[in-house]
Amino acid sequence: MASREPPRPRVLLVEDDPISLGFFQAALEPLALRLDSADSLAAALERSRDVRHDLWLIDAHLPDGSGSELLARLRTLHPGTPAVAHTADAGATARLLADGFLDVLIKPLPALELQQQVRRRLPTRAGSEAMGTIVIQRDWDEDAALAALNGQQHHLNALRELFLSELPGTRDAVDSALRQDDEPTLRNHLHRLQASCGFVGAARLAQAVRELRGDPHSPIARHHFHDAVAALLH
Repeated sequence: MASREPPRPRVLLVEDDPISLGFFQAALEPLALRLDSADSLAAALERSRDVRHDLWLIDAHLPDGSGSELLARLRTLHPGTPAVAHTADAGATARLLADGFLDVLIKPLPALELQQQVRRRLPTRAGSEAMGTIVIQRDWDEDAALAALNGQQHHLNALRELFLSELPGTRDAVDSALRQDDEPTLRNHLHRLQASCGFVGAARLAQAVRELRGDPHSPIARHHFHDAVAALLH
């Protein structure tokens, strides 16, 4: 009996510009996805009503609304789905992240950057062979951390020691804010933690923090956060 082929990841691409749409479709074709496309807020909602996607790629500006408005409405249908925004307006990045997107792609962008972002966000269970090697962040990004500190290893060691000594308290503060549904306090803790991760090169935890900031109610995001913390404290 032939083995069943694993299901391919399913992605919703929301883009109203035909040229941009053509670029996204061509760039994503090598990843062997099931790609659904929509050119408006209304069409995206219709596409998602009876379908659960593994990832949403959403244009920030749509003819009948904003990408942030669409994300909020999609979250009522499928709360845990990761979402990435794309826009030609680099100045909109902070607002889009605050609105719940995990990351923001600035158009135009290289096909490789788009492919890497999609691989990073898709679950490894779905179509991993067809997708190729999924990018999994290392616990520590030594090269990036040393580059930020001009190669001063002793400074990096000292910063990491301080970071690890404070991490259990930060984790507990995040958990407390989650239990109390205290979003302002949660975002403050996560913002400070993400900055600290950047200084010491805690790459996997930084990614988990971004995910949790994007969707604090997601059980998957919470699980990734606790796994990343535990890996550093082990």
